[in-house]
Amino acid sequence: MKRLIPLALLAATALAGCATAGKQTDAEKLAFYRGHAGEPVKDFQYFGRLNGWTPLGDGALAVWTKPSEGYLLELSGPCQDLDYAMAIRITQFGSRVSARFDDVVPLGAGTASIKIPCRIQTIRPLDVKALRASQKELREAAAVERDAKS
Repeated sequence: MKRLIPLALLAATALAGCATAGKQTDAEKLAFYRGHAGEPVKDFQYFGRLNGWTPLGDGALAVWTKPSEGYLLELSGPCQDLDYAMAIRITQFGSRVSARFDDVVPLGAGTASIKIPCRIQTIRPLDVKALRASQKELREAAAVERDAKS
């Protein structure tokens, strides 16, 4: 845990500069989420419904199984149409999603007609409380900077 604090501060500092200059890149978003993720786990409990999800480029996404529970899923390669998907489907067995066995499938009108599954390489639990606090700090810092420029 001590190792994550400097990483989280580094990510937050880097993103604070980027947040005010414009839209964050996928790499910056992924670094931010990585800074708030724990050590890899082999699987997580999943009952077929997500509370939400956030694409982080074509190789990773954050999924929310509950408002206070989320996971960073890094994929084994680029996932076609992940940034344009209106929804996703996650495979599971016995109400568990497992790294290296289960897939994410992008769904929706903006995706290809052939649905190509994207293998989940790693699963890392998110520190949701710290993640939300850092997001709030970044929004407040951006608002202060905008006010200073006005």
